[in-house]
Amino acid sequence: MADTPIRFDDGAAYEQMMGVWSRSAGEIFLDWVAPASGLRWVDVGCGNGAFTALIVGRCAPSVIHGIDPSEGQLAFARTRPDARGAEFHQGDAMVLPFADAGFDMAVMGLVIFFVPKPATGVAEMVRVVRPGGIVATYAWDMLDGGFPLEPIYVEMRALGHMPVLPPSAAASRIDALRELWTGAHLEAVETREITVQRIFVDFDAFWTTSLKGPASAAFAKIPPADVEKIKARVRAGMTTDSSGRITATARANAVKGRVPT
Repeated sequence: MADTPIRFDDGAAYEQMMGVWSRSAGEIFLDWVAPASGLRWVDVGCGNGAFTALIVGRCAPSVIHGIDPSEGQLAFARTRPDARGAEFHQGDAMVLPFADAGFDMAVMGLVIFFVPKPATGVAEMVRVVRPGGIVATYAWDMLDGGFPLEPIYVEMRALGHMPVLPPSAAASRIDALRELWTGAHLEAVETREITVQRIFVDFDAFWTTSLKGPASAAFAKIPPADVEKIKARVRAGMTTDSSGRITATARANAVKGRVPT
């Protein structure tokens, strides 16, 4: 199953699963980056626009462009009333379709582990940001248990079914992020962890929502009997409160740095 690519083409499904998680982590990330209002932004790997919309609502950008390879995701992003004013483009994080030094801020939300050559993606963000501008990212800690689907992935592994990881999963580690940023000659590099929680009304809500993400492709290749075993093991391992609600936790790593003047 390791050769099955991870793709997100359904913007509405992504919104239900990862969009909510993205905004929760994105709120903390933006508090930490603490940008001024009225800046020119580029959101690299914008997906369905969940994080782009958060930037629009919180940071009052003068200009904001989102770029993503999935036209399906971009089609959803263009319908978002909360992203009004943003411009969305299909493109590649490693070859950004923008001139040098045209932005004040370049960000990636939950994307760098999908970039085949992360250092190239970081170099492209640096290229399109003016001297003194900020380049930053946050990414689920894919290899150390930070991904929102980790409770499911643990039980998949236990039954011999390896979940599909992004091509550059190692880039999500906090030391790897710091190395990427310092390697791009950014200044004042800082890192931090971001821990977020999400409450589901019951286990079935957690399970159904989770299968709208990358787990769906993996589960399509697992025998139905094993799917039921995995589901039962995940259920047994999760704690519910007196109302049957489940609190799920995820952890991201973040890094920011300033383009040299």
